[in-house]
Amino acid sequence: MKRRSLTDRIYLVLKGVAMGTVNKIPGVSGGLVALIGGFYEEMIYTFQKFNLKALSLFFQGKWRAFYHYSNFQFLLWLLLGIVISYFSTALLLDTLLAYSEINVWACFFGMILASLYYIRPQIQKWHPSTYSVLVIGMLLGLLVSFSNPIPENDHLIYVFVCGIVSVCGMTLPGLSGSYLLLLLGNYSLLLVDTVNQVGEIALGVLQGNFEVLENTANQQSMTILLAFVLGSLTGLVLFSNLLSYLLRHYKSQTLSGILGFILGATRSVWPWKETIYQRGADGHIVLTTTGKPKIEAFETFWPQLNESSTWITLFFIIAGSGLVAALEWYGKTKIQR
Repeated sequence: MKRRSLTDRIYLVLKGVAMGTVNKIPGVSGGLVALIGGFYEEMIYTFQKFNLKALSLFFQGKWRAFYHYSNFQFLLWLLLGIVISYFSTALLLDTLLAYSEINVWACFFGMILASLYYIRPQIQKWHPSTYSVLVIGMLLGLLVSFSNPIPENDHLIYVFVCGIVSVCGMTLPGLSGSYLLLLLGNYSLLLVDTVNQVGEIALGVLQGNFEVLENTANQQSMTILLAFVLGSLTGLVLFSNLLSYLLRHYKSQTLSGILGFILGATRSVWPWKETIYQRGADGHIVLTTTGKPKIEAFETFWPQLNESSTWITLFFIIAGSGLVAALEWYGKTKIQR
């Protein structure tokens, strides 16, 4: 395990903030941020280290050995950034989506387009199996983007399964965990209502009001969140071990599958789409539809260029692409040093 400088730790926290922010947005994958940011493989291999050996070291009290074996410092700073995001940038993003939704999606769309350009060279070998996986990934991405959501379900076993599925957004670039939660019907329950209520409980406890823990509704929210977190941790271990194996033995095929999936799922972040957010009675932003693209946006695209709003949207697409290009440039200059 390499020793990280203070600068590296700060950058890792900021990357965690970026991951946590986009993880909350359906159609955008936190794993894509990891891939763009140049720490995807280290993240997967670190998650893989949380196995029986790590548990044995932990429960035997061999803290130093556990710390080094699991690359825990990497995970610690990354998770710190993710936690910070849920109480800062994610809330800001909710506001931006409410008041300038199309430009937010445009920025994400530009980031994804640019990421495709930079992912392509990482696939070193192209042969029939690589092309086949690319097509399969694309078809799966299209399938997910065309799916319709099912009703909300707060049964703990179902919430646990939602946790397992949603973690795909961290481990698979292009596959949005939030979007999957939307399709499973539990986006609002798990990422809006429960998180907000548990946040209020934590605030009450910090203020010395322990009566909030005796409230039945609050206890139910904490139980739901616990089931979701346990499911997420389970999924994290399962998927990271699978992806670690695939990246080691079938790297070109794995990356081509990811590339294909991103291509297929790009439809879900097309900027000119039907509104998918609205402000609920409690003031929070909630999802209402899957955000399917407006077909007329394709038909009248060029006439729309005469409108200033369309030029602004195009600017944000370019800005998103430029951000990815800047991150890629930073990563290369850092390696050269």
